Amino acid sequence: MTEQHEQHSHRFERGTDGPKVILVGVDGSDSSMRAAAYASGLARRQHALLAVVYVQPVLAAGAALGAPVAETTDEIAEDLVAQIREAAERVRGIFEVRWEFHTFRGDPYNGLVQAADELKADAVVVGASEQAGHRIIGSVAVRLVKAGRWPVTVVP
Repeated sequence: MTEQHEQHSHRFERGTDGPKVILVGVDGSDSSMRAAAYASGLARRQHALLAVVYVQPVLAAGAALGAPVAETTDEIAEDLVAQIREAAERVRGIFEVRWEFHTFRGDPYNGLVQAADELKADAVVVGASEQAGHRIIGSVAVRLVKAGRWPVTVVP
């Protein structure tokens, strides 16, 4: 190893430590909105991009029965964007957070994994499951932690 290479390998890079992209999963539940608020604070303090992700469920059975599933999930996504924009406007000038809204399709776990991979997330924030059955079969949050691919914060 050359002397010049040794000097560069031990040099601290100012401004490049910490996460660049913090991903938060939202679905409109109270816990997911608390997770979004928490992730927003993290992104602000770290000067990171906040990637807000809604995973639209793919309900083949509902679609087969003629239910307007896509329209309903589109409305949920639009409502979430409106809520997030409203919250961002309330704190404009006090807190500045760079954020983007993304919609992925699929089940929540696989959708968040796909989003984290595609958006190159450094950290993932999700709300704790509010469904009793998840204590038995495992929640999305637990599955994300077990995947061990990113630091995962679960907000109650």
